[in-house]
Amino acid sequence: MSDVIDSDGFRANVGIVLIRDGGDVFLGRQVGGRGWQFPQGGVLAGEGLEQAAFRELHEEIGLAPSDVDLIGQTSRWLRYRLPAKYVRRNRHPMCIGQKQRWFLLRLKRDTAQFDFGRTREPEFDQYRWVNFWEPVREVIYFKRAVYVQALTELAPLAFPDGPPPLPEWWAEMAANGLTPARSATAPID
Repeated sequence: MSDVIDSDGFRANVGIVLIRDGGDVFLGRQVGGRGWQFPQGGVLAGEGLEQAAFRELHEEIGLAPSDVDLIGQTSRWLRYRLPAKYVRRNRHPMCIGQKQRWFLLRLKRDTAQFDFGRTREPEFDQYRWVNFWEPVREVIYFKRAVYVQALTELAPLAFPDGPPPLPEWWAEMAANGLTPARSATAPID
């Protein structure tokens, strides 16, 4: 089975926002300190999106479907282009970016036993629980817009009584075009 790359060069991918009671989200450090991100991975040929999300959850952080509740997912594909230096031109079909469906999963217990060694090439070597909006600032720059879109769409599912306020740094990022301006549903504190 292989990755699915569409005719425009976008690799089908799933992203996972793992939330625990209290509203913090899981953020993993990529092996070797290469940055922080949510679990994510490619959809294999013949694999359903939900099936891919649970496979990635197990492979990247060692959790089973029984450890989480599926709260929801984004309604459409969210896309980002890879900067030219990350495009592997010797691959066919060539992948120029990712199209992602994001899943919101809630941890069933207060604590979890994460296992990052499920594959020969682990994705993460550390993790931490962070404020819901923090991953926007932590993820590599070319994924920020997708993180904003995914978190904004999933926030009402994660927080039925209203999402946490946007952090103060959001306004500065918005001024630089990296995030949307203030939102009526999540005012800056």
